[in-house]
Amino acid sequence: MEEEEVIERFGLPPREVDLPIIRDELAAQARLEADDEGDTLVMKALCVLLFAAGHVEDSLRIWRAKQASFDAGCSIDVQLLCGAGYAATLKYLRTLEADDAQAAVDYLLECEQAGDLNQVAEVLSAYRRYYGLDG
Repeated sequence: MEEEEVIERFGLPPREVDLPIIRDELAAQARLEADDEGDTLVMKALCVLLFAAGHVEDSLRIWRAKQASFDAGCSIDVQLLCGAGYAATLKYLRTLEADDAQAAVDYLLECEQAGDLNQVAEVLSAYRRYYGLDG
């Protein structure tokens, strides 16, 4: 499946009923990516869908996908971790005991300091334009 097909299949934003499928597909793609067999652009599209859904619990899933490879780390924008909002994402990740949750918090704090999270509210509209959904 290509990146555009992901968006076409699920829509942007996706339907709630499709979120378990999207989450499973992202996990599968991240495993493939870690073995140099994944499609980084498909992973990015799946992360965009989860961002658009706005569930804070998806932030760690997106972080793990971002960490699957160097290419994924570059391709999956940090803003995509914050679908539920920056403050809510930090609060949620800080409640988790997983080492990678703390790593995500540290990274978000660094990115916030650098000003990389100033435009989180505009991310969805930017991706809608990127995927040709808004004229």
